[in-house]
Amino acid sequence: MTTLGDARTGKLADNIAGFGRALRRAGLRVDSSRIALAQQAAQLVGVDDKGDLGAAMEAVLVSREQERAVFRELFDAFFRDPELAHRLLAQMLPSQKSAPKPQRRPRVAEALAPQKRFGGAERKPDQEVEFDAAMTASTLARLKHADFNALSASEFHLVERLARDVALPVPEVEMRRMRPGMRGKQLNWARTLRHAAHTGGELMVLRRMQRSREPLPLLVLVDISGSMERYARLLLAFLHAATRAHRRRDVFAFGTHLTDLTPAFRLADTDAMLAAASAAIDDFAGGTRLGESLATLRQRHARRLVGRRSLVLIISDGLDTGEPEDLARELDWLTHRCRRLLWLNPLLRFEGYAPLARGAAVLHRHAHAMLAVHNLSKLEELAASLAGLLDR
Repeated sequence: MTTLGDARTGKLADNIAGFGRALRRAGLRVDSSRIALAQQAAQLVGVDDKGDLGAAMEAVLVSREQERAVFRELFDAFFRDPELAHRLLAQMLPSQKSAPKPQRRPRVAEALAPQKRFGGAERKPDQEVEFDAAMTASTLARLKHADFNALSASEFHLVERLARDVALPVPEVEMRRMRPGMRGKQLNWARTLRHAAHTGGELMVLRRMQRSREPLPLLVLVDISGSMERYARLLLAFLHAATRAHRRRDVFAFGTHLTDLTPAFRLADTDAMLAAASAAIDDFAGGTRLGESLATLRQRHARRLVGRRSLVLIISDGLDTGEPEDLARELDWLTHRCRRLLWLNPLLRFEGYAPLARGAAVLHRHAHAMLAVHNLSKLEELAASLAGLLDR
């Protein structure tokens, strides 16, 4: 049996094509044109030195800094690691015992695992080892509108990868700090006179100063209670990737108490962030006490709110178990110290939903708006919704 992309076949083009499909399974953006460039790069540098080959392929296959560590680990495993060869051999010889598996990144382990069917059924031992993650247009359209809570395990992992590519440009506002520009009202005399020195003292151009623009500081509170279990992990991955370039970003998880996830969000790799967040959270899938969590925010982290410019996102279903009076008091304090407080509610997936629970009713009264975040389509609409609410 010939296995496409098997490093033992000696076919360089097939091996690189199989490696490209493994990268796609690991979440990297690799298409046929990049695979063709990788084949050309391999022909130019040769295969005598593994380091040169890996560097050449990395230059054409990796487009984001946070993907370099995943590429290097997967490259070593695919082309040289005997554990991968043992795994491929075990599929052809069922009697062969499996060797102990080393610790790998989740994306690398998933990419090297035997390919499963979309419904979750594992391939039979006599089938080919195919590193292919292509999806049909109908499958992608269905997943974009599927509720996160209704996804199977394999679908959930696919949607989590897709969510990392959804953009969330935070609206920008004018700051008090000035910078050189062309449309400002204030003249920049220093630059104007320097330019006049080159024209014999004639003021040919009037240089101006204009206000700089920066994204709003972002404060995110994510509910990690039992009813939010399926949404929390996926939305954390989405927020980490979508706000990676944001300079002022503070993230907290709240269940029975408040947990600061900002240090975890400073990690470049999303898988590493999720692992660090999981280690930091000790009340996952418990109850929800938003009022007590906001009290902790006020007492210990009030400086995270930058004046009245911070944009606050509360991701929760509003099923709070604390006292409504405490929640109302803390929300009143929070709304007076931020620019907008937006409630991102997964329960809006139900037609005719109304915030009738005690905590949900209090949150609805104080929030400036309530938005849905229960599928990929709603995440893609989130950026436009934020801009519209801030323009009001």
